[in-house]
Amino acid sequence: MKTVLVTGCSSGFGLEIARCFLARDWQVVATMRTPHADVLPPSDRLRVLALDVTDPESIRKAVEAAGPIDVLVNNAGFGAASPAELVPIATVREVFETNAIGTIAMTQAVLPQFRQRRAGVVVNVTSSVTLKALPLIAAYRASKAAVNAFTESMALELEQFGVRVRLVLPGRAPETRFGENARAHIHGFEHEAYADLVKGVVAHLADTSAPITRAQDVAEAVWRAATDPSSPMRIPAGADAEAWAAEVR
Repeated sequence: MKTVLVTGCSSGFGLEIARCFLARDWQVVATMRTPHADVLPPSDRLRVLALDVTDPESIRKAVEAAGPIDVLVNNAGFGAASPAELVPIATVREVFETNAIGTIAMTQAVLPQFRQRRAGVVVNVTSSVTLKALPLIAAYRASKAAVNAFTESMALELEQFGVRVRLVLPGRAPETRFGENARAHIHGFEHEAYADLVKGVVAHLADTSAPITRAQDVAEAVWRAATDPSSPMRIPAGADAEAWAAEVR
């Protein structure tokens, strides 16, 4: 029986990814900053571990407790929306620490066992906004684009060891807590130069009439990335993400 470790499982994409693998008879190591197993169905194939991807000691303890795994899904992420001029540098650091550095640190912690076994899969969940420039997400988009670049170069290094690496690019997901958190970190309402732009983006984020991404879309894309060796490097997840990917082909 194979084992997957998923980061950021308290809600949204991570929670649905964990549910997806559990339903398909995998052993699942679901990680989150504050563990609470009640969000997942009871199973003897489930372990819930504490993990803060911005804390090296937390990463070490979680990877050690997880033991051998077959797939690492780097899903934990932090979103913030703001005009580039106004985003606090502390927020920029938090975005990069979680989205980019946290992903790199988790991957480095797991790769030795994959390389030694000459098997394993790393799936990094980034964003379809890396495919198309949008306003107010410069720092977030940059952090996810950094993971894309890291992942694609790493894939070339690891293919000699039989280790596969894939990217899953979700679209807009207003139904998840991630979207709520991003809206909570919007800056610029009070700045007359950007107020109208910010209000327009907030309205767009709340609009569910346009194509969106659902957590199930992301879980299925991650499942494909983890289990299908013929899957492409970049897998868009969600109707909007697939449309954007088609535009840039």
